[in-house]
Amino acid sequence: MHPIQRAATRQQRRLHHHVGNTDSCDMFNLLTGPKLLDRVEALLPDHREREFPPTETLSMFLAQALSADGSCQQAVNDAAVKRLVGGLSACSTSTSGYCQARARLPLTMISTLARQCGGILAEDAAVWWHWRGRRVRLVDGATVTLADTEENQEDYPQPNSQKAGLGFPICRVVALLCLGSGALLDAAVGPCEGKGGDEQTLLREMLDTLQADDILLGDAFYPTYFLLWELIRGGVDGLFEQHGARKRSTDFSKGETLGARDHLIVWTKPKQRPDWMSPYEYDQVPSTLKVREFQADGKIMVTTFLCPKETPKKALKVLYRCRWNVELDLRNIRRSAWNTCVARPRRWPSKSCGSICWPTI
Repeated sequence: MHPIQRAATRQQRRLHHHVGNTDSCDMFNLLTGPKLLDRVEALLPDHREREFPPTETLSMFLAQALSADGSCQQAVNDAAVKRLVGGLSACSTSTSGYCQARARLPLTMISTLARQCGGILAEDAAVWWHWRGRRVRLVDGATVTLADTEENQEDYPQPNSQKAGLGFPICRVVALLCLGSGALLDAAVGPCEGKGGDEQTLLREMLDTLQADDILLGDAFYPTYFLLWELIRGGVDGLFEQHGARKRSTDFSKGETLGARDHLIVWTKPKQRPDWMSPYEYDQVPSTLKVREFQADGKIMVTTFLCPKETPKKALKVLYRCRWNVELDLRNIRRSAWNTCVARPRRWPSKSCGSICWPTI
C-alpha cells in the first residue's frame, strides 16, 4: 500500500471512531475549549437563560447531524439522559423547546464557526498533503432537497421541469474545501433556479477565502475569462477542465506550442460586460489573458501554470485527478443534509436551510 494511502486509511478509521463515539457533551466541550471559546463567546446572540441556551443547542445540533438516527427526539433524549447522569434535575423529553431553540440560532454564528474551524483544520494539514509545498483547494457544487414548505418554495423554487405541487424545493450549495485535510473552508447557498443561483455566482462570494499561492481545482463550470483573471490577480493558480463552449473551438495548431496537444493561447476579453460586473470593474480587467491549454485523459484542460518545465503536463494530470475528492465529500454532505432535513419541524422558517447545511458540512 502506498504511504499516502496508508496514512489516509488510518485517518479515516480515526474519524469514524470519533464520530461514532461523539455526543452533545463532547461537542459542548469542544465549543467551550481553549481554541474555540473566545470565538463562540464573540458570536453568541443576546439571550435569556433557558433550558436550551445557544451553545448547548448548537452542541446538540452538531451531534444530531453526526448521529446515525438524526432525529430531534433522539437528540433531546440523549440530552435528558446526560442531565440525569450529571446529577441535574430531569427535563421534558418533548422536542418543542429544542426545535424552537434551534430555530433561534443565528445563521451567521453557525457559518462563521464552520469557516473558522475549517481554517484551523487546514492550517494543521500535513505537509505531504500539499502539492509541491502549495495548498490545494477544491471547489464544486451540489444540490440539496428541502422540506416542502411555502417559505422554501418561495426562496428555493423547484425546477421548471416539475409540475407545481409535485416536487420539492431545491437549493444549490457551492463548497470550497481543503484537499490536505478535507475541511470545509467556505460555502455559499442559493436557489437552484433563477438569477444568482449558478455556481459561478456563488463561487465569487468566496474568492476572498483563497490566499496567495493557493491552487484551485474545479470542473468545467468555472474556467471563465473573468474568474481566471481574479485568480491571477490574487496570486492563485487554477487548473480546470475546459468549458464546453471553448472546448469545441480549441485548436492546438494555434498559439505557442509546448508539446503534443499542449500550448499557450491568448484569450480576448468578452465584449459584453456581465450583469454582475460594474463598468469600472470591467474596465480594470485586461483586454487579453495568456493561459495554457492541454489534453490529458481525453479531457481538454485549462490552467494558469504556464511553464512546461516547472509544471509538465503529466504532473498536472495527476494533480487534477485529486479533484474527485470533492465529489465524494459533497456526496456525503448531501446525504447528511437530507437526513437532517427529514427531521426538520414543518414550521421552521426558510432561513433554516442554511442552518441545516452549515452544521452538516
